[in-house]
Amino acid sequence: MNSSTAVENIYLLVIVTLISVLQNAFFAQKVERECQKENKHTPSFERVSCANRNCMDAYPTFLAVMWCAGVCLSQAPAAFAGIIYLLVRQKYFIGYLGHTSQRLADSSSPNSLKKKRRFVKKQCLISLWPCSTPGYMFGKRIIGFLLLMCILGIFNFLLCRYYGSDYKEYTETITNAASALLLLP
Repeated sequence: MNSSTAVENIYLLVIVTLISVLQNAFFAQKVERECQKENKHTPSFERVSCANRNCMDAYPTFLAVMWCAGVCLSQAPAAFAGIIYLLVRQKYFIGYLGHTSQRLADSSSPNSLKKKRRFVKKQCLISLWPCSTPGYMFGKRIIGFLLLMCILGIFNFLLCRYYGSDYKEYTETITNAASALLLLP
């Protein structure tokens, strides 16, 4: 396999990976901006730091399953699912900041900064398992789809290798059609 063929098989995955790197840089820049303020323990710093940490928790898993799905089965639906995942992650990050700041603004006891800090830390601990948020559930569904693509790709390779049956075209057709279903809420 020459290098141009190898690049043709992964260029969409490379593009999605580079976009995710830019997104991580955006998240880091937000944290850095809040950190450079005079008081580093403000509620806004806690929110940005917590949102960044929550977004980074599933990032290695996302990259692994996206690349495995793209290399083992088909890069187009894997890259499409990757772009959708990055959009969901961006929306979660921005929404988390706005949602928490809205709660702080609506708080009935604005008398002490200490109470607000405790509130933000409590929200951060709760959001480590944000099982009920739509963004979390949507991202989980995308990672599940990519994991299923990985399993199908590996299973197809084993069938082809040991039994001579190649179902890659069928599975690619199914995953191409199923990737559009990821857009459903």
